Amino acid sequence: MKKSLAIVLCLIMAIAAMLVGCGGDKAPASSDKATDATLKFGSAVFVSAPATTDATADKEGTGKVDVTVAAVTVDADGKIVACDLDTASNTVKFTADGKAVANDSFKTKYEQGKDYNMVTYGGAKKEWFEQADAFEKLVAGKTLAEVKALVAAENKGNDEVVKAGCTIMIHEFVGAIEKAMNAAKDSKVTAKDTLKVTAATEQTCADATADKDGSNKVAVTLFGAAVGADGKVVAAASDCVEVTFSFDTKGKSTLDTAKAVKSKKEQGKDYGMVAYAQAEKEWFEQAAAFDAACVGKTGKEIAGLVGEDGKGVKDLQSAGCTIYVTGFVKAASKI
Repeated sequence: MKKSLAIVLCLIMAIAAMLVGCGGDKAPASSDKATDATLKFGSAVFVSAPATTDATADKEGTGKVDVTVAAVTVDADGKIVACDLDTASNTVKFTADGKAVANDSFKTKYEQGKDYNMVTYGGAKKEWFEQADAFEKLVAGKTLAEVKALVAAENKGNDEVVKAGCTIMIHEFVGAIEKAMNAAKDSKVTAKDTLKVTAATEQTCADATADKDGSNKVAVTLFGAAVGADGKVVAAASDCVEVTFSFDTKGKSTLDTAKAVKSKKEQGKDYGMVAYAQAEKEWFEQAAAFDAACVGKTGKEIAGLVGEDGKGVKDLQSAGCTIYVTGFVKAASKI
């Protein structure tokens, strides 16, 4: 009897321990509350200094600019909850007789995937997109000061970054993240939402003449968003960077590469749409109207915001975005 009683007591204690353990599993419930908490959302771009080479009889001249976009969510403690990164690295060309060369297409580094060929031709252990992914994971949980401290010699990462699997230069990542964190505002975004950044590049070419320099212009529209499980945008931020690579009839670059490039949003009122184009709103205000129109929409629905004339549909124009939106839509509909 005593032996049977002991067995019964042991069983009761085991079951109690299991129940306590199950009670301990309420951590996911508190975790759910954490993922339901709203976060600050921000997205911004970092533009590298443009680089150019003159054309020769044997080789075309080039103009190159890298535009890195970051989207972040930030908690109440000022720490990054999630981050997404990409870089539009665009190179355009012109000839020794002043002719602009049109590109077939433009893809971001992330979009190129394994075709970026860091492993095959650069001797790297991981491709660019894999290294970007590694850096995104590493900065989660860090403050801005901690992120900035990750940069070491020659703009590469410190030992912590290298150990995480990111051996490329990271200063452009950090620059974009810093701007995104500084721009972060209260939102309805939670940790359950997914961050996505996209870019779309449009090109305009003009050959040089005796009276006027030629140009190979790139307009890079960037879109950062938080997307819900239903594929709909919860928060969004658009921007655009324009660089005009100019050259003369002999294929010599005439662009002042020492002049800093600011995005249209960064230019603010200095962009001058109201003062010089008689617009009712500045570019950054019209971009904000487009972003607001994207909230609650899927990528497919965003694709329907542009009309045949390249401007927004009636509802979008009524909302305050009367400029051409082709670039906006190309970038945003990729989410």
